Amino acid sequence: MRQTKLGASGPQISQAGLGCMGMSGMYGAADRTESLATVHAALDAGITLLDTGDFYGMGHNELLIGAALKTVARDKVLLSVKYGALRDAGGVWSGYDTRPAATKNFLAYTLQRLGVDHIDIYRPARLDPAVPIEETIGGIADAVKAGYVRHIGLSEVGAATIRRAAAVHPIVDLQIEYSVLSRGIEDAILPTCRELGIAITAYGILSRGLISGSNPTGAGDLAPSPHASNQAMLKRTGIDVEQFLLSRFSPWAILPSRTCASFRAVSGVQTPCRPMVNRRLRPPALYWTR
Repeated sequence: MRQTKLGASGPQISQAGLGCMGMSGMYGAADRTESLATVHAALDAGITLLDTGDFYGMGHNELLIGAALKTVARDKVLLSVKYGALRDAGGVWSGYDTRPAATKNFLAYTLQRLGVDHIDIYRPARLDPAVPIEETIGGIADAVKAGYVRHIGLSEVGAATIRRAAAVHPIVDLQIEYSVLSRGIEDAILPTCRELGIAITAYGILSRGLISGSNPTGAGDLAPSPHASNQAMLKRTGIDVEQFLLSRFSPWAILPSRTCASFRAVSGVQTPCRPMVNRRLRPPALYWTR
């Protein structure tokens, strides 16, 4: 597995990481034995970055990863953890809390569940509208000074927030969706990260299975989505969203040259090209505003 440096100030990591959210029911039922085997297979393949969140399964995902890593040397894996998303006992989302005091509390529980003495990359899951980002990053920076966190990351925030966060403490990466169906970051977020030396840790790069030839069926697939208005339009016409996209993208995804012209040829859909951005398909969606 090829290695790369995570941003200007981050650690060396494998170019591909393992996102573990789906192992805790976020996309439907998950099998514990298969999940543990997947973690071990990823590590055996040279993947060093595991991504989780303390709210994935309300702690289940961290406990699962902790069990998987019991026989793995701590310096062989990098743990990326999101925190701050609030859920009730029924799993319903109820907001965010990234106050410094809450950050310390969430971190303490995460360290216990994972069975480790530090987190390699710690990040707020989303922007807490009630807490200035400077206070949130300051709280994590205190954990860095105390040795409980090695690096600070961000997740799903806009260019202005990235700049404000980076002014408080070095930010190693931004975790955000980026694929042929989700290209809103190219307008402002991607240039800002390049300017500041912040890496993009992209998830959903296969458009949640739509351009890999699979047929997404889990509750988390495509909903909620930045393209919700497009989905609503398709549903009003009686078109199945997943099948519509799958039928258009699958033939294009296997082509050796995936340009706008080749997409038009195989799908029959007309779409504008952006020659300065690798000439990839770019739907007009931008939903990160802060």
